[in-house]
Amino acid sequence: MALDDYVWAAGIATELVNTAAEVWRGDDQLPDLAALVAFTDLHGSRCGNDDVAGALSALARRCRTADLEAVHALRRTVRDLIDHPDRDHLVAGATALTSPARGATLIPDPADEHRTRWAAPLRDGATVADALSLICGIGILGAVHTLGEQRFRPCGAPTCKGVFIDTTRPGRRRYCMPGLCGNRINVANHRARQAVPRGGRSARWAP
Repeated sequence: MALDDYVWAAGIATELVNTAAEVWRGDDQLPDLAALVAFTDLHGSRCGNDDVAGALSALARRCRTADLEAVHALRRTVRDLIDHPDRDHLVAGATALTSPARGATLIPDPADEHRTRWAAPLRDGATVADALSLICGIGILGAVHTLGEQRFRPCGAPTCKGVFIDTTRPGRRRYCMPGLCGNRINVANHRARQAVPRGGRSARWAP
């Protein structure tokens, strides 16, 4: 896990907490081992590092029911951190999440053979929960250090209970899942406009 990949790592933290049933109206998006494998395959492929993606997927394919339960516990821990974005709370909690790391070291930069990067390798015998814990910890620490604790937010959609870490450059992200929650707001606004008689005023969702 490269220590400067905090944007991708913070994205993993956001996606993990938003698989919970309270966000999906009673439907857990990580109900079984197959769903966990699919989660790691999808989000691991976005990191831009084939070694990290491959290792994450391999760990998921070896996991058992106890490992899935550990991921669910991790999800609750990360949710608590994003829900309470006090700087000291975030730093202490995220530091604890990085405990599966075996120190820090330098690795070759895949983008430039003449450069190296700081990285945190997993300890021997690590599980997929350990890997996700390290990723989430680095994502949170990187976001706090680089962007500040104000980037930890609840979703702006009035019907959504999701949360997210905003790592965008302008820092104006409003929804935990822009493609889903943002579209719901647009649809609601469109229907509200259509329902109002000509000459009247429509209500808008404006979180």
